[in-house]
Amino acid sequence: MPASLDLSAYFERIGWVRREGRTYDALAGLLHAHMRAIPFENLDVLLGRPIRLDLEGLQQKLVRDRRGGYCFEQASLFAAVLDALGFEPVRHTARVVMITPRTESPRTHMFLTVKLAEGRFVLDPGFGSLAPLVPVPLAPGARVEAGAEAHWMERDGDHWLLRTRSGEKDTDCWFTTLERDNHVDFEVGNHFTSTYPSSPFRNRLMLRALTGDGRVTIMNRDLTIRRGSEARTTQIPDRGTLRAILADHFGIALPEAETLRVPSVPEWS
Repeated sequence: MPASLDLSAYFERIGWVRREGRTYDALAGLLHAHMRAIPFENLDVLLGRPIRLDLEGLQQKLVRDRRGGYCFEQASLFAAVLDALGFEPVRHTARVVMITPRTESPRTHMFLTVKLAEGRFVLDPGFGSLAPLVPVPLAPGARVEAGAEAHWMERDGDHWLLRTRSGEKDTDCWFTTLERDNHVDFEVGNHFTSTYPSSPFRNRLMLRALTGDGRVTIMNRDLTIRRGSEARTTQIPDRGTLRAILADHFGIALPEAETLRVPSVPEWS
């Protein structure tokens, strides 16, 4: 028998007091609560564990075990919650272009759209440190701001582009054709992302957790703590320190961090 969604457990996990109605405020509040409670992380990929996208696997890891996940996990769980609440999300894939050009980038990112009375909105809880904290209007140039960051969508022929601005820097995030994709499309992308030898997720340590006034991020050995517009970066000296940081800043109890192998950090290999 297929697993059923335990909304009460999910709401407890994210600290959400349910708001009735299919409204923008309810959607925005739910998105922020999800992102604040459930960190972005790729630890299981580096540990060689399979990444499950079935509902039972998602609930066990992200809800009961109080772990985080990357885009396929985050967006799949959030979509199941939105389905249960009547928001009717549409699931999409995108090509990430921060490093690789669109013509060479695979469809290995998952995000959602939801249509409301105010219009159609992009929801992207699993895009790591550049993820928009609020729904982004699917309208050319309609900017939304959260803290010191802004996000907006731009049209490029048959494609839509998510862009963000932080400080004085604009970044192109991902392109999409906004096709409605099938579950198997995300399974294929998830398999590639978590197992292909040159996938960034198999070669780098990447985490992001939101705080009341900023965020904490890890990229390999770099730990960055941002408060408002101020950021401080230090190096993580060893795996023991990493394990403590995971517990203190991300709420993740992971003894296996003591043996974690990160190919792009040779001194940890």
